[in-house]
Amino acid sequence: MSWDQTQEDGQRNQSHQASIIWVPTEVANNVTEFIFLGLSQDPGMQPMSFALFLLFCIVIMVGNLLILLMVFSDPRLQTPMYFFLSNLSFVDIAYSSATAPKMIADFISEKKTISYWGCVTQMFTFHFFGCAEIFVLTVMAFDRYADICQPLRYTTIMSGNACIVLASLSWLGALGHSFVQTLLTFHLPFCNNRVIDHYVCDHPVLKLACADTTLVNMLVIANSGLISLGRFLILLASYTIILFSLCKQSSESRCKALSTCGSHFTVVTFFFVPCIFIYLHPSTTFPLDKAVCVFYTTITPMLNPLIYTLRNEDVKNAMKRIWSRKVSLKEKQVG
Repeated sequence: MSWDQTQEDGQRNQSHQASIIWVPTEVANNVTEFIFLGLSQDPGMQPMSFALFLLFCIVIMVGNLLILLMVFSDPRLQTPMYFFLSNLSFVDIAYSSATAPKMIADFISEKKTISYWGCVTQMFTFHFFGCAEIFVLTVMAFDRYADICQPLRYTTIMSGNACIVLASLSWLGALGHSFVQTLLTFHLPFCNNRVIDHYVCDHPVLKLACADTTLVNMLVIANSGLISLGRFLILLASYTIILFSLCKQSSESRCKALSTCGSHFTVVTFFFVPCIFIYLHPSTTFPLDKAVCVFYTTITPMLNPLIYTLRNEDVKNAMKRIWSRKVSLKEKQVG
């Protein structure tokens, strides 16, 4: 055999190996778009759902922007508690924005489609802001624990630098979670099935993969379900400790602390319980799943500003001060 023939055979073998290597990539990119079945397939429900969820979206934006405005404009709210509350309000705006605009548009669209990379982006942002909310709520609970159980050391524990570090770690942790969740899903090959029985790119996308997803489902449970369950149990333990600590305090301090902690625990329950329900069974879909998902992606971000303003005297007083300044400014302009 000549040297030239040997070289040609080697090139053919390399070309054959390269074609084998790139086959899975071709299969993975076989799907260019996905089709949502949406929240409801009843044509008669679409206009009413469009109007209702558009109203929800406006309330979310206005309510959370109002909290951000109050925290940044009122010097009396420049405390760790309200610093993290402003983080929560920003997360609520961004989290609902990851799903609500597309869902609302699909109510009046005949074809509910999303591109492959649009689906990747939506899943990443959905899990990024969702996990950020989990971590921010956890840090808020730690802040309440430090304030009630360690009052003499509170200013040292929750210093300005400590608050920035805790907020940064929350966002970095959310970034790592969303990266893993998106990578776990979209490293799988997708063939011809493009229909997602949902209104958002989330764990139902796994059912469209033309590969065994048993291991991936287990990893999704570990990455999402156990994070939600673990954090919820930590929060329950922290609030139990807080309740025992309140028994030693005066009735006035007890009432104020219970009001603040009650608001926070209500938000925690509304957010964590639906998350745990959804992500502890990613391989199984129940008819209730979409309604539960609406609760923690839309209803909870809408209720958060109401819960914190109606049960919090500091926020209500800040609203009154802002309104008084606005009225006095108008009177000066008229005069």
